[in-house]
Amino acid sequence: MTAISGMTGFGRAEAAHGAWTWSVEARSVNGRNLEVRFRGPPGFDSLEAAAKASARRHFNRGQITVGVQARRADPGAAALRVNEAILARYLTLANQLAEEGATPPSADGLLGLRGVLEAPEEAEDPEARAAVEAARAASIDAALAALKTSRDREGAQLLPVVADFIDRIEAFVAAAETEAAAQVDAIRDRFTRRLTELAPDLTDAGAPGLHDRIVLEAAALATKADVREELDRLTAHLASARTLLRQPPAGRKLDFLMQEFMREANTLCSKSATTALTGIGLELKAVIEQLREQVQNVE
Repeated sequence: MTAISGMTGFGRAEAAHGAWTWSVEARSVNGRNLEVRFRGPPGFDSLEAAAKASARRHFNRGQITVGVQARRADPGAAALRVNEAILARYLTLANQLAEEGATPPSADGLLGLRGVLEAPEEAEDPEARAAVEAARAASIDAALAALKTSRDREGAQLLPVVADFIDRIEAFVAAAETEAAAQVDAIRDRFTRRLTELAPDLTDAGAPGLHDRIVLEAAALATKADVREELDRLTAHLASARTLLRQPPAGRKLDFLMQEFMREANTLCSKSATTALTGIGLELKAVIEQLREQVQNVE
């Protein structure tokens, strides 16, 4: 069986180019859709698009955070420069807010704002800047590939757990089918007993057609309590779930399938005419809920 992927994991990559060295860490947690967040030092903002594009190539779901830390091998070789035009705009806004009672900004706070600091040597040498950015983008892709490997390992561990829950649901469905076959007799016996309690003096001789009437009423009740349709749909859902496990990414479809499983189990319980079938239905719902919790981890 093809291994499904999980949605939690960690990946890391390190590299250097010219005077720069950097490291990239990629982390992910569960998420209904794919959401990518990028965090990097000043001068690395252009890599956000590369991080998101790489994440879309590797993943379909999950909340992914890509963080970059970088430093120059020789800090004295060149220094970051201040983009005075952008800084002036920030100062204008800050002064307006200060006039309205806001706390004036600190120097380090202003310098930490996006676009205020630039790496002059890369801006002045387009080829060198392009080479460094290509190397940084490659590191991001490597970290995300490592994250993918980590998520695949989680998926390999999830697969037997999910498959076991599906097997348990199948066993409860089989038990429900056996118990459902006895519902007609149980309904007829219950109807006869109640009728006898309400009219104990009636006999078939004193009330011609009473037996036939009991049979007809019991049949009508049995029709309302017929759960074969629900059991058939549960069986079909089981087959779909096993197919999805062989066709990742399956997380979204499995999420929807869990709703269908629970809908049929609820109807099974509501139509049950015996305590035994109701008990099976409740056990079935419990296992479906446990499976739903595990499916939340599947990409």
